[in-house]
Amino acid sequence: MAIYHLHVKVIGRRAGSSAVASAAYRSASRLRDDRIDRVQDFSSKRGVVHSEVLLPDGAPEVWRDRERRWNDVEAFELR
Repeated sequence: MAIYHLHVKVIGRRAGSSAVASAAYRSASRLRDDRIDRVQDFSSKRGVVHSEVLLPDGAPEVWRDRERRWNDVEAFELR
C-alpha cells in the first residue's frame, strides 16, 4: 500500500527565490522569468518522471501554459 506524502514550501522573494524558477526546477523545464528578464533552464535535470498542469473548473485556459501561469503569479505578488 502506498503512503501519500505532501510537502508544502513558501517561496519567498526575500530569500532570492522566484515562483518561476521553482516551477522550472520542479518540472525540469525551461521557463522565462519576465520579472527579472532571465531564463530558468532546468531541462537537463534528472529524476522528474512526470509533469502535468491541472486546472480547476473555471480557471483561465491560458494558465495551461506553465510559463504564463507562474509569471502571472509573480506579477500578482506585490511584496
